[in-house]
Amino acid sequence: MLTCKQFLQELSDYLDENVDAEIRAKLEQHITECPNCWVVCDTTKKTIRIYKGMETHPISPEIESRLLAALERKMAAHPK
Repeated sequence: MLTCKQFLQELSDYLDENVDAEIRAKLEQHITECPNCWVVCDTTKKTIRIYKGMETHPISPEIESRLLAALERKMAAHPK
């Protein structure tokens, strides 16, 4: 049986349908047995569905520059 940590590590690929049938079956078994992971999975699916239905809005170059700088600082502070 998968742990919750293992489930969360595979969640993105599971939602993108990029896992093989054996792993998919294990993930689906886990969410039928673990209410916490079921909620995470269900909420993430709903969030993606809502996001995909939204109209895109461009951001200003200034905001984009500030966002990228903030991300670079964050990544530099926490290297893998």
